[in-house]
Amino acid sequence: MGTIEDIYADLEADISEGEFREAVEEKVDQMGGLADEETAAMLIAHELTDQQVGGVADIEPGMEEVKFLGKVTSVGDLREFDRDDEATGRVVNVEVADETGSIRAAFWDEMAASAVEELEVGQVLRIQGHPRDGFNGVEVSVSKAEPDPDADIDVLVKDVYQVADLSMGRSDVTLRGQVLDTEPIRTFDRDDGTEGRVANLVLGDETGRLRVTLWDDKADLAEEFDARESVEVVDGYVRERDGDLELHVGRQGTVDRIDDDVEYVPDTTDIEAVEIDETVDLAGVVRSADPKRTFQRDDGSDGQVKNIRVQDKTDDIRVALWGEKADLEVSPGDEIQLVDVEIQEGWQDDLEASAGWRSTVTVLGDGPAGSTPDPIDSGDDESPSLDEFDGEADTDNEGDSVEFTGVVVQAGDPVMLDNGSETLSVVTDADVQLGEEVTVRGTQRGGRVEADEVL
Repeated sequence: MGTIEDIYADLEADISEGEFREAVEEKVDQMGGLADEETAAMLIAHELTDQQVGGVADIEPGMEEVKFLGKVTSVGDLREFDRDDEATGRVVNVEVADETGSIRAAFWDEMAASAVEELEVGQVLRIQGHPRDGFNGVEVSVSKAEPDPDADIDVLVKDVYQVADLSMGRSDVTLRGQVLDTEPIRTFDRDDGTEGRVANLVLGDETGRLRVTLWDDKADLAEEFDARESVEVVDGYVRERDGDLELHVGRQGTVDRIDDDVEYVPDTTDIEAVEIDETVDLAGVVRSADPKRTFQRDDGSDGQVKNIRVQDKTDDIRVALWGEKADLEVSPGDEIQLVDVEIQEGWQDDLEASAGWRSTVTVLGDGPAGSTPDPIDSGDDESPSLDEFDGEADTDNEGDSVEFTGVVVQAGDPVMLDNGSETLSVVTDADVQLGEEVTVRGTQRGGRVEADEVL
């Protein structure tokens, strides 16, 4: 066997031996006799090896040319535009994916028309092209593409995705979820001197949750939705931040309110089981809420925090709501869901939970004077509800005279008393102090006691 045949036999690339020999001959001609066939064959083999990537996730801007297999997950519309020389250009964006991720492949001019007519979702293509930075991340400008009916790529293709279906690089994503949290619009300066705008939503469905990042004009959408509403993200693209996947919405995407109810049930940890330095999800009933307070950071900037105490059927814990989360309107008796809170050492060696910028805080129901919200799933069938914590268990007693002795755990409106096993909401004008033990007598109505006497 000759030298060229040996090099070709060791080559793992999608090229026939005849094409390989032609490339070797062209290389010899290009080098003007400075390389023999063996050297030229080794150079061609090296170039071909560099082009073949292991998967979509390996493609990076700056690579001269790449070859890869990808399954078509969507075919965009044919768009026309004016080039600098006043000629009309055409382009079609095709989303392709493999087991490692997803990428946008741009088909230009004559190839664009063929892509619209011939490509179908689910086809596997052998693609050759040039990677570059696109508007939604890395994309490939296609120079050659052909179907490979014998190749099989295990990639899920859906019209509407769930959180667990998403992978890095996927774009043209439609996803439905329940709003768990919204964050206000922030501005920033771009390198070109223009001002950018960004806001976030946190969405959840039955498979998980993720952050949705809204850019520029789309940032206004964050102000249109309330917690627990169901929405649909259209034409989002998946990126990674600090090891977590996020769904981004740019100028081509949007978020719309939908009538369908999307269910999200957190996999929460019992408060009695939390340990220091863990990041956990908690759910329970607000037992007390301190006023928001401001403070000065070490760098001289102002910060704010609000401390609340949350109780589930196993224990209670103080939760610090930092920054914008301190503005959350939360009252004793509210059912609350806390996602990605960090367990830290608190005052007098007690553990406390810290809800920072990465945390999600959702109030699931009104205070004790309102209607009873749906119970929270705390990991088993006996989920806590307001009935377990604020004296509402026996609704037949509404309007009955009651007497209750407990310690003041909130001295605001309403006053909250706790006797160690039960927490009670009291409507009174009496001047009581935090930590004081008092006895109230009055009439229980709507889940509260209207106090006639405070002793």
